Amino acid sequence: MRKLMFLLAVAMTTACGNQSEQGNNRDSVSAGDMAAATRQSEADTNVNDIGTNRSAGAPPSGSFEKGAQLISSSDCLSCHKEKIKIIGPAYEEVAEKYEPTDENIEMLAGKIIDGGSGVWGDIPMTPHTAISKTDAKEMVRYILSLK
Repeated sequence: MRKLMFLLAVAMTTACGNQSEQGNNRDSVSAGDMAAATRQSEADTNVNDIGTNRSAGAPPSGSFEKGAQLISSSDCLSCHKEKIKIIGPAYEEVAEKYEPTDENIEMLAGKIIDGGSGVWGDIPMTPHTAISKTDAKEMVRYILSLK
């Protein structure tokens, strides 16, 4: 219980940090971020959009650069990483759970904006009411491209 409370306190402190702290965090690049950037470059060369079927193991189709940029400039990385569960699920776990349908993109964009709980555990996701629906959908498209 102590560990959970500590993690929650750290998450809230990190997620609620001031803009200068968030700016400093964006300057460091992890190996996972580099892999995401490489995968993004591969995705940008494909002209199909995310709604098309693709075989397992094929690189994501469509351009997801805007979604990746929106995530990196927000506080999302305080609780989520591409491959590792931190406080919230890893982005790859989300991509495995949800197909990239318009319905799922709409629903997940709503979760980004309104927050939520219960799907991935007891710790609630903080609402991000300043993010527009359009930007939230771009973020979701990027996340779902990681499958």
